[in-house]
Amino acid sequence: RSGRKHAEEVEEGELNTPHFLLLHSLVADIPVIPDLEEVQEEDLAMQVAAPPSVQVNRVLTYHDLDKDLMKYAAFQTLDGEVDLKLLTKVLAPEHELREDDVSWDWDHLFTEISSELVTEWDLGQSEREDHFSLP
Repeated sequence: RSGRKHAEEVEEGELNTPHFLLLHSLVADIPVIPDLEEVQEEDLAMQVAAPPSVQVNRVLTYHDLDKDLMKYAAFQTLDGEVDLKLLTKVLAPEHELREDDVSWDWDHLFTEISSELVTEWDLGQSEREDHFSLP
């Protein structure tokens, strides 16, 4: 304990020297890395990160493409000879062509197709038998 008391007395005596005051002013300007406990005490919930800047390319819809198709005369004829105006007028709209996504399973598809083929084969066989059985 006497060593600790002597160190405290020396420190108090050194605090008043011009050398210590100069050193203290120089050290005060050095940035300090905060401890983990200090960082955890800060309320990070109130801080919001800036959103990333991403350039998004606009994708044209079918409706926009249909409008553009009608504007260009190059798409109204094929090879300068075939008139496509009638075809472009009767093209099906997007909502009629849109289908729901259905997942395909190999076993299910194989079973479905093979049963359809067997059914068609059986119908073909019965038609041939009916044709040959007629007098």
